[in-house]
Amino acid sequence: MAAAGEPGRQWQEEEAAVVVVGSCMTDLVSLTPRLPKTGETIHGHKFFIGFGGKGANQCVQAARLGAKASMVCKVGKGSFGNDYIENLKQNNISTEFAYQTADAATGTASIIVNKEGQNSIIIVAGANLLLNTEDLKKAADSIRRAKVMLCQLEIPPATSLEALTMAHSSGVKTLFNPAPATADLDPQFYTLSDVFCCNESEAEILTGLAVSSPADAGTAALVLLERGCQVAIITLGAKGCVMLSKEEPVPKYIPTEKVKAVDTTGAGDSFVGALAFYLAYYPNLSLEEMLKRSNFIAALSVQTAGTQSSYPYRKDLPLDLF
Repeated sequence: MAAAGEPGRQWQEEEAAVVVVGSCMTDLVSLTPRLPKTGETIHGHKFFIGFGGKGANQCVQAARLGAKASMVCKVGKGSFGNDYIENLKQNNISTEFAYQTADAATGTASIIVNKEGQNSIIIVAGANLLLNTEDLKKAADSIRRAKVMLCQLEIPPATSLEALTMAHSSGVKTLFNPAPATADLDPQFYTLSDVFCCNESEAEILTGLAVSSPADAGTAALVLLERGCQVAIITLGAKGCVMLSKEEPVPKYIPTEKVKAVDTTGAGDSFVGALAFYLAYYPNLSLEEMLKRSNFIAALSVQTAGTQSSYPYRKDLPLDLF
């Protein structure tokens, strides 16, 4: 036990405003001029290992903006798992509920990035799939005292659903990112989500509608809203995002500034993490203003290679974002 006055102890006892129940993945990244064809071997020009996973990515971005954040997750017992927990600590994230298991390896994501900054990703979820409702029970008090609880679908859907139920029943704002998306998503995910945020390809899978423009996104967002969420947001990459809410059921398009993309990996997670930060700390801002600011932060992240390594810190951002 840390002695009173030691920094680690104080951190664990401070309540997290943003609790993320989600995934941690070790990113194995290759940079190459183009993506290979089937059966083809091509030369890449750089390889690096980084930290990823949608849950941890979103948590790290929220923390770097100044959120007191806690991660509920599961990694393996090997070096990848140890390094991941250390990475969370380095980002000032509470690891009280970051569990390690000997029964599976830490999740991995093999990522290929081309010269346009576009990527192809294969994830092997590993230990993420062992995060269960027993683990959640240990974190229940932390979840119930949070301002925002955030989850995705890189852990068992039943675990995410339980986390949403827990938060929702305690009046905690729920932010759900249905990624990776499945067409047969349990209807409760919509009704338990205060804010339902997905990208265009996920919106297509969930609704069966083609989404290639802001107008299409508005139509798809209406379908999501009708399924029971309070707010639906569809992100459109470099084009920005479209929002729709029960209060304002007319789609609103929020464009983002044009930037030169180096690596778009994790940009959607930067956006969601930033949104979680604003929902927790600036609840009186209009949703439109929150999304403009989240767009700006995500646009910065694509201008640097890597996932979490590309996420900006509060000290490096314009003061008018805070």
